[in-house]
Amino acid sequence: MLTVAFLSNQFPSPIETYVIDQLEELRRRSVRVVAGSVWRTRAKANAHAPRIAADVVLIPLRAILAVRAAWLCVRRWGRIAPLIGRIAIQGKEGVSQRLKTVAHTYLGACYAVALEGRGIEHIHAHHGYFGSWIALTAARLLGLPFSMTLYGSDLLLHAAYLDTKLEQCAFCLTISEFNRQYILQHFPDAEAGKIEVVRLGVDVFERSETPVAEKDVPFTLLAVGRLHPVKNHAFLVRACSELLARKVSFRCFIVGQGPERSNLESLIQDSGLSGHVHLLGYVSQEERDALYDEADIVVLTSRSEGIPVVLMEAMGRGKLVLAPSITGIPELVIEGKTGFLYAPGEMGDFVDHILFVQSLLQAQNNPESKLDTPLDRIRSAAQRHIRQNFDRQKNLKLFGDVFLQRLTQSEVVPDENPILQQI
Repeated sequence: MLTVAFLSNQFPSPIETYVIDQLEELRRRSVRVVAGSVWRTRAKANAHAPRIAADVVLIPLRAILAVRAAWLCVRRWGRIAPLIGRIAIQGKEGVSQRLKTVAHTYLGACYAVALEGRGIEHIHAHHGYFGSWIALTAARLLGLPFSMTLYGSDLLLHAAYLDTKLEQCAFCLTISEFNRQYILQHFPDAEAGKIEVVRLGVDVFERSETPVAEKDVPFTLLAVGRLHPVKNHAFLVRACSELLARKVSFRCFIVGQGPERSNLESLIQDSGLSGHVHLLGYVSQEERDALYDEADIVVLTSRSEGIPVVLMEAMGRGKLVLAPSITGIPELVIEGKTGFLYAPGEMGDFVDHILFVQSLLQAQNNPESKLDTPLDRIRSAAQRHIRQNFDRQKNLKLFGDVFLQRLTQSEVVPDENPILQQI
């Protein structure tokens, strides 16, 4: 039986359920997968604890593992010397980043020790930052091939040492064509043939008839995402302030929790939006489904994204969406066809789109309006787009096909890289 090690920064994670899906897809294909996590997951925060758990957890680090890892580094120094050379004297990383990567190299040795005796034939890492360096180090120490999956944040926010990871990996999966082109443009030494796009997906629902708006229910906006600066919910709150100034009747629900909550609460109160903008925190899937049903438009205001699952969920339910024209989002949201895009950071463009959608909805609710409206056509096209290109089951099958095909082409890494070894 083929045995693969899967490493994530934190596994299982309630916001990265696609990792679990892919792991289980491989297990359905009779692949033995040893799930690994750099950090221990807190049980209370893990909604998937009964479903699956990590087989290997590195931190907190066990003393015996630490000692054995140090000895492994001594015995197989030649295998990781090129990595140490890259950390020490190449690249433009700062001192702090270099010191962190030395620590991650040592954790890679700990991971290698934890995998010894398990019959591992390949190591795969999710995300391109510190977990992938740990996986790369372990793979070199064990003489195994290594691969990784890259998301938007791995390229735009956490690209340290990505040149080395791309050089060393047997293959690299990524979730959008934008990501693939970004890699080839910014890392010209990367082999184009080993970078492959495998999209994420969502469960596809048959679209029901668009519900008739209830009387006296204001125009409803919905945003779903972590309350983190990169999600830029403050932009949405300021847009709501503009809607209020224009005397628009609306309500806005923001689902998610995170470090920005107190700042957003202050901004909402200072803007006089307490009766219009509601921070709901964490909600169950059933509650989120109900919010999707109520929403007239689902909005995203992030500064950086891959291809957001929340937009896939909304479009799969036949909802209108508005998102910034960044990264891989235009592969999902096609302006005026499957949803709406606004120029990143442009408040006027964002608000104008909201007002445009609201005016079309008001016209649609006119008893004399035609049955087939422009918004109906957009909803139908959005759900068709999800069904054809972002169906969870189809894309999981594609992942399994690509992953296993690539594994058969992987070669064991050599003990030493003679070129880097000269450094």
